[in-house]
Amino acid sequence: MKIVLASNNAGKLAELQALFAPLNMTLVRQSELHIPEAEEPFRTFVENALAKARHAAQLSGLPALADDAGLCVDAFGGQPGVDTAYFATRFGYPKGDDHNVSALLEQMQGITSRRAAMVSTLVALRSADDPEPLIAVGRVVGEITTERRGHNGFGFDPVMWLPEFGKTFAELPTDVKNANSHRGRAAQAMLALMRERWPSAAPA
Repeated sequence: MKIVLASNNAGKLAELQALFAPLNMTLVRQSELHIPEAEEPFRTFVENALAKARHAAQLSGLPALADDAGLCVDAFGGQPGVDTAYFATRFGYPKGDDHNVSALLEQMQGITSRRAAMVSTLVALRSADDPEPLIAVGRVVGEITTERRGHNGFGFDPVMWLPEFGKTFAELPTDVKNANSHRGRAAQAMLALMRERWPSAAPA
């Protein structure tokens, strides 16, 4: 079974391909099918993920999987949330993961309450008109460090410290990170939903 990943993010594709390996499906990045990125006008992860999945399914004629994820910082009232990818641009930086981390560390200088959550919402559709989208949410709570730690992963991984491991995501081995990340937790929930609801996705 072939399913379109409604993202051009290479990091997301690599993570999700590994996470969905147990299923009888092949993830194809939408850019490989010349599908442009969808508009993301909504203020919640689930609405944006649904819009991206529907857009990719409509233009490809294939089932689609979309992920909308972000960082929700308690001290910022849950922001940057759905605007996570563009966080750095609010402060004069170009768009990009490294700039996002720099901007976050600067904005959190002097803040002692550093609790934050990484949230991933996955939406899967059998077609653009699927009336019953599969929705899975993964959430990991930790604290924002005062400096970068580790070199694995992408996004805010170097500054997202996890109490249960005593390390940041970027300090964890890839297999441990994938099993415990917000995206990993959402993917495990989505795997269970697909096995239950989509018989064609189950391994032979």
